[in-house]
Amino acid sequence: MEPKDIKDMKINLNSNPRQVRFFILSFLSIFILSLSFYTVDANENAVILRLGKYYTTTGPGLQFKIPLFDQVYKVRVDYQYKKEFGFRTIQSDKKSQFRTRGFEEESWMLTGDLKIAEVKWVVQYKINDAKKYLFNVKNVENTIIDVSESSMQLMIGDRSFSEVLQTERINIAIEAKDYMQELLNKYGTGVSIQLVQLQGVVPPEPVADSFNEVNRAKQDQETLINEALQEYNKIIYKVEGRAQKMLTEAEGYAVERVNQALGDANLYESILVEYSKYPQITKDRLYIEAMKDVLSNNKNKIIVDKDIENLVPFLEKNNIRVK
Repeated sequence: MEPKDIKDMKINLNSNPRQVRFFILSFLSIFILSLSFYTVDANENAVILRLGKYYTTTGPGLQFKIPLFDQVYKVRVDYQYKKEFGFRTIQSDKKSQFRTRGFEEESWMLTGDLKIAEVKWVVQYKINDAKKYLFNVKNVENTIIDVSESSMQLMIGDRSFSEVLQTERINIAIEAKDYMQELLNKYGTGVSIQLVQLQGVVPPEPVADSFNEVNRAKQDQETLINEALQEYNKIIYKVEGRAQKMLTEAEGYAVERVNQALGDANLYESILVEYSKYPQITKDRLYIEAMKDVLSNNKNKIIVDKDIENLVPFLEKNNIRVK
């Protein structure tokens, strides 16, 4: 723009005060309107203070406010916040990098059996009430940190070191989450705990080697005990099998002898019945049967009547030796 044009514009403004007032009012109106509207993102809530006092909470979208009277504080309510304890994430990527040194004050905890455990955990939370989050507690972030540490120390202190290290990890996380939520609701922080997750529970680094040596010794002990029990069971089962076999054989032999005795008794009873009917005939039959059994085992003996004559030549002819 040429200096001459600027000079002509000044002359026109000075010569027409209405245009000057219109220009000023238009500028002020546009300025005030620009201050009267604000935008709330999809994951935010806006808290409105009117003359320093809470007025309302607005949701996402284009909203109106009274300039100079209203103050707007935006809070991300649909967002997952995360707090790390005992470590810090340096770089979150496919190969995340962490820093674990220098957090002993928050990660070292005393267990119920008076041992020190190094506990690392993560707390995830959301803001469910923007008004409470902004005005009920002075520093909500520090409050969440303090509540989380106290809750975890309480859960760890109620359990032994082995339980914290192995069997009670899930229960510790669940109970710590419930206890944290109870305290934060009591304080009116407007925060909802979404997750408490134990990342690792290990012995402190200065005693980690000694702890590992003890674990290896216990594992070796358990291995030897298992091998001894295996050999013991092998021998015991073998001996028990033999004993059971002997018992079974003895029972079978007992049954056999009893049955044989019963059979003999029944035989004798039947013979007795016959004997009572025909005593002499029964005696003769028994005698003949007994002699048959006895003499049948002597193959080289021939019993003949003493009155038989000319028996010796017959015997010699058949190669039978005569005594």
